[in-house]
Amino acid sequence: MKSFAISQQKGGVGKTTNTINIAGALAHRGHQVLAIDADPQGYLTNTLGFREAYQSDPPSLYDAIKTPHDHDAADLVVAHAEFDVLPANIDMFQLEQDLIASGRRPRQRFGDVLDQLQDYDYVLIDAPPSLGPINDNVLLAAEDIIIPVEADDSSVLAIEHLLNQIESLERGYDVDIRERAILISNVNYPLDNEQADAIAWFEDTFDGRAPVFEVRNRAAIKRSLGAGGSIFGEDAEETDMTTVYDDVAATLEEVEG
Repeated sequence: MKSFAISQQKGGVGKTTNTINIAGALAHRGHQVLAIDADPQGYLTNTLGFREAYQSDPPSLYDAIKTPHDHDAADLVVAHAEFDVLPANIDMFQLEQDLIASGRRPRQRFGDVLDQLQDYDYVLIDAPPSLGPINDNVLLAAEDIIIPVEADDSSVLAIEHLLNQIESLERGYDVDIRERAILISNVNYPLDNEQADAIAWFEDTFDGRAPVFEVRNRAAIKRSLGAGGSIFGEDAEETDMTTVYDDVAATLEEVEG
């Protein structure tokens, strides 16, 4: 099983959109895929049509992370038409405080959850837009990261903060967290100067470390999400961005498990 964190503390960079479409691409290529919504806001869960699960009574992903040895995360998985989903729950808004208060391995609980989910080829984890303990849990458990960004100055600054956080986790927990892909979301051509400079910065910064992909702004992507699926879904509208996400999936296939 290969696990990837889709992580970026800056909101609005297409984190959930990319998670859904990468999951759809991998499933379309014949893999067994699980998407985990680790964001307390539950955007992935609600976008894919699992609002009841998001508002359900315990146990939920909140309980599985808080006390992983008392719950089997596999029992919380729900089926989607394209891939399986481990939904977020509204109770997860309490989780960061609970993890901090626990004092015992607060940033290593998510690895126990992944150990219970071994029936998949790929697990994609939609992390929350923060650098708090939930995001740290996801990064430490997956150890491979896909970073969504936008082509602007604020994303450049956010990436610098994220890379500093990754270095801190690597030193503190003796792990190697690897960047596997950079996805620049909502790219509009012709590029203005800010977009062009940001794209050049991403390409220079990650040259030799991770491939950089451009996801252009397409109405078909938004309409597919509105219909509760990826651009690879059975009834999805045709778009040229399927080629980009298929290339991302092919890149992830080359990562050693």
